Amino acid sequence: MDLKALPKLELHSHLDCGLSHDAVRRIDPAISREDYDRDFVAPAKCASLADYLSYTLNYRAVLQTERALRIAVADAFAQLAADGVVYAELRFAPLVHLEKGLSADDVVRTVSDETVRQSEATGIDAALILCTLRHFDTADSLRTARLVERHARSGPVVALDIAGDEDAYPLDPHVPAFELVRAAGLGVTVHAGEGGGPESVWEALDKTATRRIGHGVRSIEDAALLARLEREQIHLEICPTCNVQTDAVRTLRQHPVDRLHRSGVRVGISTDTRAVTDVRLTQEYERLRDAFGWTLADFEQINRNALAAAFAAEPVKRRIVGALDQGFAEVSA
Repeated sequence: MDLKALPKLELHSHLDCGLSHDAVRRIDPAISREDYDRDFVAPAKCASLADYLSYTLNYRAVLQTERALRIAVADAFAQLAADGVVYAELRFAPLVHLEKGLSADDVVRTVSDETVRQSEATGIDAALILCTLRHFDTADSLRTARLVERHARSGPVVALDIAGDEDAYPLDPHVPAFELVRAAGLGVTVHAGEGGGPESVWEALDKTATRRIGHGVRSIEDAALLARLEREQIHLEICPTCNVQTDAVRTLRQHPVDRLHRSGVRVGISTDTRAVTDVRLTQEYERLRDAFGWTLADFEQINRNALAAAFAAEPVKRRIVGALDQGFAEVSA
């Protein structure tokens, strides 16, 4: 089975944590490969989610100009194309890219414009999710939510997310931002159940009415939560290698993704932070095949799960259905 040839959807990919060394060097030629491997790529096993998140600050430092943001988007699409991705949702936090004079609207316009250009050039359908961060206050989260609302009118922005250290910061200050975005008819997704336990998933479901959870792997610890996830068809955006890296899961073979999948919970597979984690989506598939014996049917199911949960417009979804039908039939044959 040629896993690279499979058409894939990736719903959980952080634009600002996926820069290849080539892209970083284009932005700042002084950053050597040695610098990059030391400062931009986290160890295969971090002490905690907080430890892992410290590596993301290096990407933030180089992504402070329009040129750098355009390089990041082009680099992301090149990586998606190499993985056979047919639809992607890229996420980033606009408010962390303002250190050299860009406004938040400048940031979103630049990323949106380059996303449209790259999508047209590569044929990969894509959308953007704007992130607020757990340590932000209510005002900053509302500011991000208004960016979602404003830029969804004219570009590929479709949803609001919240990322960061979920174990250290509750959702309460950010609930008004999610309410604003939902009232506008736009999507919401929430990082939960990775650094925090199953209670963080309950909190996300109850306080934001999200139908998608970023990670959610610790849901496996709570039978009542698993029943709710299955009953309400909540989608888990699972990133196996990163979950091991942040120590949410000890080893890949101990990862609950297979149990979640077999139990009827809707899961999809993504990379999360391609560069910090040093992983590609095809590698994630290979590791799931080797660890759990996943077959073509399993990979087809997770991609159809992802399509059902995607924030894409219906014409895009119809186009992706065709790509999945054709691609999986060809690989099967």
